[in-house]
Amino acid sequence: MHTLIEKFSVKWWLMYACLLGFFYFFSSPFIGKTIRPNYSNFSRWYIAWILVAALYHLPNFQSMGLDLRMNLSLFLTIYISSIVFLVVFHIIFLALWYVGLVSRVAGRRPEILTILQNCTVLSMACCIFYSHCGNRAILRDKTPGRQHHSSLFSFWKREHRNNTWIAQFIRMNELKDQVCSSWFAPVGSASDYPLLSKWFIYGEIACNGSCPDSSSEISPIYSLWATFIGLYIANYVVERSTGWALTHPLSVEKCEKLKKEQMKPNFLDMVPWYSGTSADLFKTVFDLLVSVTVFVGRFDMRMLQAAMTKSCDETKREELLYDHLANKEDFWFDFMADTGDGGNSSYAVAKLLAQPNLEVVVDDEYRPLPRGDVLLIGGDLAYPNPSAFTYEKRLFCPFEYALQPPHWYKNDSIAVDKPELPEGVKELKDYDGPQCFLIPGNHDWFDGLNTFMRYICHKSWLGGWFMPQKKSYFALQLPEGWWVFGLDLALHGDIDVDQFKFFSELAKEKVKEDDAVIIITHEPSWLLDWYWSSDTGKNVRHLICDVLKHRCKLRMAGDLHHYMRHSCAQSDGPAHVQHLLVNGCGGAFLHPTHVFSKFSKFYGSSYVSKAAYPSFHDSSKIALGNILKFRKKNWQFDIIGGIIYFILVFSLFPQCKLAHILRGDSFSGHLESFLGTVWSAFVYVMEQSYVSFTGVLVLLISAIIFVPSKLSRKRRVMIGVLHVAAHLMAALILMLMLELGIEICVQHNLLANSGYHTLYQWYKSVESEHFPDPTGLRVRIEQWTFGLYPACIKYLMSAFDVPEVMAVTRNNICKEGMESLSRSGAVIYYASVFLYFWVFSTPVVSLVFGSYLYICINWLHIHFDEAFSSLRIANYKSFTRFHIKKNKDIEVFTLAVDKVPKDWTLDKDWDAEPKQSGVMSHKRKFPSKWCASSAQQDPVAAVKVVDHFVIYRSQNQNGEC
Repeated sequence: MHTLIEKFSVKWWLMYACLLGFFYFFSSPFIGKTIRPNYSNFSRWYIAWILVAALYHLPNFQSMGLDLRMNLSLFLTIYISSIVFLVVFHIIFLALWYVGLVSRVAGRRPEILTILQNCTVLSMACCIFYSHCGNRAILRDKTPGRQHHSSLFSFWKREHRNNTWIAQFIRMNELKDQVCSSWFAPVGSASDYPLLSKWFIYGEIACNGSCPDSSSEISPIYSLWATFIGLYIANYVVERSTGWALTHPLSVEKCEKLKKEQMKPNFLDMVPWYSGTSADLFKTVFDLLVSVTVFVGRFDMRMLQAAMTKSCDETKREELLYDHLANKEDFWFDFMADTGDGGNSSYAVAKLLAQPNLEVVVDDEYRPLPRGDVLLIGGDLAYPNPSAFTYEKRLFCPFEYALQPPHWYKNDSIAVDKPELPEGVKELKDYDGPQCFLIPGNHDWFDGLNTFMRYICHKSWLGGWFMPQKKSYFALQLPEGWWVFGLDLALHGDIDVDQFKFFSELAKEKVKEDDAVIIITHEPSWLLDWYWSSDTGKNVRHLICDVLKHRCKLRMAGDLHHYMRHSCAQSDGPAHVQHLLVNGCGGAFLHPTHVFSKFSKFYGSSYVSKAAYPSFHDSSKIALGNILKFRKKNWQFDIIGGIIYFILVFSLFPQCKLAHILRGDSFSGHLESFLGTVWSAFVYVMEQSYVSFTGVLVLLISAIIFVPSKLSRKRRVMIGVLHVAAHLMAALILMLMLELGIEICVQHNLLANSGYHTLYQWYKSVESEHFPDPTGLRVRIEQWTFGLYPACIKYLMSAFDVPEVMAVTRNNICKEGMESLSRSGAVIYYASVFLYFWVFSTPVVSLVFGSYLYICINWLHIHFDEAFSSLRIANYKSFTRFHIKKNKDIEVFTLAVDKVPKDWTLDKDWDAEPKQSGVMSHKRKFPSKWCASSAQQDPVAAVKVVDHFVIYRSQNQNGEC
């Protein structure tokens, strides 16, 4: 009867393909990408370990004449010996340092990881040498007159006559032998070192004719290992004793130049929203829960601000109303929002904002756009939560690199009586530098606005931008009858009563009938209310529609990390707001635009989409990255994903009855048996399992809750069930593939032959033959270490050979039941299974979840936040620049950079520009410290205009509304 087991070795190559494929996809995030070094190094060594442990059991290496058992045994033996030797050396060296016998420079302790890596490289070098040269003790004739014929030159000259490829192949092998015997020959025999003869390992005999009973030649492997150890010790001692003196001396000028060339900004990466190990994310969730469940409706920092404000109306108004800009001429101001995520993207936008002028193409001609006199920031200043670390590293650091604060300003200073004007400036209206006003976003409110108050309301400088602001909301009187109202919506999505009172009184008393108002909020309620089918911001609506009436020409917001502009269309009644603008591209991850493409109504008026960045088409294409790049962008999700999948199939290990899958005459028969077993496993999980069923139930509830609430309950349940079904099916298939691989190897006697210590037992049987020890060095070491020497190697080999441990324990369970296994044995078995199942499952769980996000965002238009935060896109960054013209209209330019640089270097122009004492940074021609390593990718060179329009102060002047 034909069975799959009896067929030719194609199945083994298929196993190789599957095994190598899974390991490649598991390691793909670490190939050609700089990620956290400790995790990357761990993953590489982890992959190498379990991949080699699996490959050496498969048969095709043996059929090709390659037996990995000796190399693995030798590697592990040398590895543990090297660790012990170097640890003892470092202990002795530190003891000598402690008593003062070595230089005090040597006091720094070595890193354990460095020792382990050095031992690994050393062991690999010895194994490579053994693979090519062996451990032969070549008995050479030492007659001086006969040694010349073994030289490489004479060998090459004698053999060079024949040029056929066969002869060349033979010559290469003979050349290798000559290299091994001449260049890497043993250092001598025991007779050459009589005092050390008892401390050597000897080489195996390789001679022609009669040979003595035992070799006296020192093992070349042993001599190579001793050489490497000696080099390490010598290098370590000399380096620690002399310190920097060993380096090539450089002049002070060259040293400074080299330092500048190597300088790089210490930017943080984009926030890993799908990391299961980030303390910042756990703190974010905790702060959000506390803010929403405890403080919302009970305590509001805005009420406290109002209570702390002085009772005098004029004084109160001075703390919230800033009219020092009202008489400025040729006034420019900028708007951005949602910064403080990735350092590269935040700095790219900050650098553009800091430039004295930006040369851009507008209507087919170059135009200089001067830096804004005022920078307005629309909230969400740092991610993922407000803290001293995130504000300093993600917000202040990029802005200070872009435009430095005054030289006399101290970062830890507190502004007690704002505005704290620079020396020589008597009044705020006399200050000619850029200023900044900010409103908080929802992320700034996660800690009850505490960090925002400390770093914004009680500090005076954001980089080189002066901050006179005292409260979390403000009103600005601009030239030519323009006003800016900065509203604080907190976590309620609306302004409080005190804010409404202030802005409504201001609108009645100060804002003229023909004036124009720009309202800034963090959330774009016109888009979010349409998306969620909700109605928020009733106080804001009352302020705009009933108090300001036709005077609100523009509403600006962030929160959504893209750029979109809608303008009112012709309608029967007057539009309360002429333009609706969202620009949250200040540095945070990108949000989609195509999800909001059908928005058209707000406050009873019709609106049309005038601009979207990125475009709707590009936005939908970007979403495809969830399938292709989810795991590469979110490699820390491995921890959560791998554990979830393992819990789903935990109760199914081991599968003892798989022989029926391997029988059959056709591929369809094998596939039918395989799928039938998958179904049986599913039924077992649903009917008999406890751990796996609990995992499925918890995952199902979580998946249903994860679906946005804008959908009906029925659709949410259906989507959640389909989502979990895909994960469960994938986990069951992976479980069965792993078990089938073990089953095939067991049936071919490649696993579970002689217990847990198969590799060690094989090595002990051949050790004396390949590495003779006539002086009994191993026995003496075993006695001196009380048996630890062979025991450590034995259990290290057993721990390395995870497939053997898994297969032997699996057989024991299948024969005697799970009850026969001790608790420690069960832990070891499931841990060994998890080591391989984690590699198989992590790429698949990311693929399934990424596909779910792609389908939801492009087909169902849900999960716009989750589906794009996963991509962590730093590109498509922008801000909006406004110019109040002499005719009282505002010309608007939205400036954008498609691709944000990742590699920065010190700007030579910035470094060469004279730094005069007392001169503010905004007066410099080159204010920003870093420029892109590639000049074409620098934001200043790559910036472009993605939207250009005019806001008319007089109603109906443009004929739109």
